[in-house]
Amino acid sequence: MVAKKKEGKGRGSRSFITVICTLLGTAIVLVAIIAGVFIYLNAPPGVPPKITGDDPALRLDENGALRLELRPGESVRSVGQRLEQTGIIKNRYFWEILSRLDKEYLKAGIYILSLPASQIEIRSLLVSGKQLLIRVTIPEGVTLIKTAQILAEAGICREEEFLAAASDTATLESYRIPGATMEGYLYPDTYLFPEGYPADQVVKTMADTFFKRLAEIQNDAPALSPTELNKLVILASIVEREYRVDEEAPLMAGVFDNRLRIGMALQSCATVEYVITEIQGRPHPERLFDRDIEIRDPYNTYIHPGLPPGPISAPGAVALDAAFHPQASSYLYFRLVNPDEGRHYFSETLDDHIRAGVLYVKARKR
Repeated sequence: MVAKKKEGKGRGSRSFITVICTLLGTAIVLVAIIAGVFIYLNAPPGVPPKITGDDPALRLDENGALRLELRPGESVRSVGQRLEQTGIIKNRYFWEILSRLDKEYLKAGIYILSLPASQIEIRSLLVSGKQLLIRVTIPEGVTLIKTAQILAEAGICREEEFLAAASDTATLESYRIPGATMEGYLYPDTYLFPEGYPADQVVKTMADTFFKRLAEIQNDAPALSPTELNKLVILASIVEREYRVDEEAPLMAGVFDNRLRIGMALQSCATVEYVITEIQGRPHPERLFDRDIEIRDPYNTYIHPGLPPGPISAPGAVALDAAFHPQASSYLYFRLVNPDEGRHYFSETLDDHIRAGVLYVKARKR
């Protein structure tokens, strides 16, 4: 009887081990099946995607990469359906399962994706926010209208939307700008914007950059009243259009300061050019004639003493610094005498100014 008990215990142990082995084997098989299904569904389809061009948010660029636009508020399911219908992924349900597993939100924007790509790779890109960015340079001295054209040509925002955003009353009030537009307050620089970026965000980025750079040039600038600051920005915008050599900018600002102090007209050709191109909408003139400097417009500083009503361009760091720190002198005039080097002759009297012009004409004729 003792022997039988031992034999029963042995059979029981073997049965338990058999059950464990069976369960482990089943688990391994299930894991292998699940892993296989996961690998299969995650892998890109074996055939090229069907990008027909009907969906503007899904396009192939000239290099064969996918340009994918994720619309604001678009659901995970909607994105999965679009990707499945075009053959970029195999299964939209697996796409939804992945989203539940990592719980990361898709970020709206435009992305460039190299194909073929797995679902995990696609999802990682769309939750990263690493969008397609366009590098655009806004040169110093350009006007608001020209800035709008540059941005539109780059595909960043529509021209009319940018101009509307740059004249939005609430935006102007938020930055304490007394004018009717953001002319002069959008900093000229190189920016990186997503394609199709909201125009109001473009304006905000450029205005924030302006005030940041301004504080670096003059740390107490934000404490100035809107009217005081606007006068300096207007002056900087004129200097920006007049100077060609950096070291002459403060001297030019000093000349304009001297004229303002004695009530003498600024007589800046740049303000007349602004009237012709931005207000009258005519092409930029190669030269100014008497009829041009006699145009009846508040921005014409030949016939209206003092500063024009608003800035005439986007001043950069050199011009802003010159306006805030003009070089003291007794000069009232300056004239371009070396176009190749961009240098000017500065003088105290009109006679000296005229003589400099005669000398330049003679030198040019040789």
